[in-house]
Amino acid sequence: MKAVSVVTIRKELKHKTSEELAELCLRLSRFKKENKELLTYLLFEADSEAGYIETVKAEIDEQFEIINTDSFFYIKKSVRKILRNTKKYIRYSLNKETEVELLLYFCKKLKTMKPSISRNTTLINLYDRNIEAITKKILALHEDLQYDYTMALEDM
Repeated sequence: MKAVSVVTIRKELKHKTSEELAELCLRLSRFKKENKELLTYLLFEADSEAGYIETVKAEIDEQFEIINTDSFFYIKKSVRKILRNTKKYIRYSLNKETEVELLLYFCKKLKTMKPSISRNTTLINLYDRNIEAITKKILALHEDLQYDYTMALEDM
């Protein structure tokens, strides 16, 4: 079966009643964990972006605490997983400020991690790529926010 375009889906959804839409959403949430997470964000956390950011930061903290630091192989694997999850949460929000805030927090946690990432080239490169991405994202923000986030970036 081939999926139809988003435009076609949007047109078809306009012809559905609110009860049918609710049923479609519930059915969609049964299939993938990400669908359920997105619905959770949209229904419960989209109103309070600051609360959402704090929740994600707490999860990042938890994930950094359970990293297996026996070897850099396990550290790299865990850090990539944390970054993947962070970017998934950023996609749910679609807010540029949230994206910059969460990536800055991830980089700060990565920088202060023990053992130091300075002993591993892959982790240094991952850190540098994220710093470059943050710098590009900051340029798309409002001037006041640009200044605040640039200062936070320079502190790192």
